[in-house]
Amino acid sequence: MKVAVMGAGAVGCFFGGMLARAGHDVVLIGRPQHVEAITRDGLRLEAQQFDERIGAPHLTASTETSAVAGADLVLFCVKSTDTEGAGAAIKPYLGAETLVLTLQNGADNAERLRTVIAQDVAAAVVYVATEMAGPGHVRHHGRGELVIEPSRASEATARTLIDAGVPTEISPNVRGALWAKLIVNCAYNALSAITQLPYGRLVKGSGVSETMHDIVGECVAVAQADGVTLPPDMDSAVTRIAQTMPGQYSSTAQDLARGKLSEIDHLNGYVVKRGAALGVPTPANRMLQTLVRLIEDKARAAI
Repeated sequence: MKVAVMGAGAVGCFFGGMLARAGHDVVLIGRPQHVEAITRDGLRLEAQQFDERIGAPHLTASTETSAVAGADLVLFCVKSTDTEGAGAAIKPYLGAETLVLTLQNGADNAERLRTVIAQDVAAAVVYVATEMAGPGHVRHHGRGELVIEPSRASEATARTLIDAGVPTEISPNVRGALWAKLIVNCAYNALSAITQLPYGRLVKGSGVSETMHDIVGECVAVAQADGVTLPPDMDSAVTRIAQTMPGQYSSTAQDLARGKLSEIDHLNGYVVKRGAALGVPTPANRMLQTLVRLIEDKARAAI
């Protein structure tokens, strides 16, 4: 299979690296510093079970969106803020039969992408703890499974991913799974970003468990008002994340630490927006969105 990774950050590099390691031809489309390092030395994939460099002929890198040309599968891994723009950028190069799999935070990226491109788009829920430890170096902290929605090519794609060592499930309720992941992100991302603490230390803070309970309660109320079928006992699911990923910093924390804009408007901010539309109050989520925006504004003002 020929695979293109659009937005080769930590998530894209991990899954792209796993596919290339299994012998598929993968091109990573990303930032110049990563592309240069990967072109020179290969991608360093520091997983929990192995630490390898993966390079040509199976793995290459490019800064150009035209590199998606000829791909059977596109792993769409850009920030939620960039969904429509990145979709428009790759649109001229997509084949008629290409499957675009969205591996992004947030609950509505696939539907937003479908307004831009005509190709088959399938949402995926990503459960993996990764970080870019340096140019061309992805570090894997835990998990690594995907849940994808049914589509024309979902079964073949799932088999390919499973054979590459990526546990993959096809679910008819991906909307519910996306919301469950969104709720986990709403509980952890902003708090980890504001404190710059990993999950294991974060949850030991005074009042944190009660605050997370409030956040989760608001999210569940909005999801139910929106007709979403959630897994049972979201509070327990949220608690387990700190147990399975104690050393992980949220993607929002990583963004703020690097002075980058975060996806907060598509995480807690999305819950606030849907809550307002559905008449469900979301004060805890609104507060977290506001605080992260203030930190972003402060960082921009200092430049």
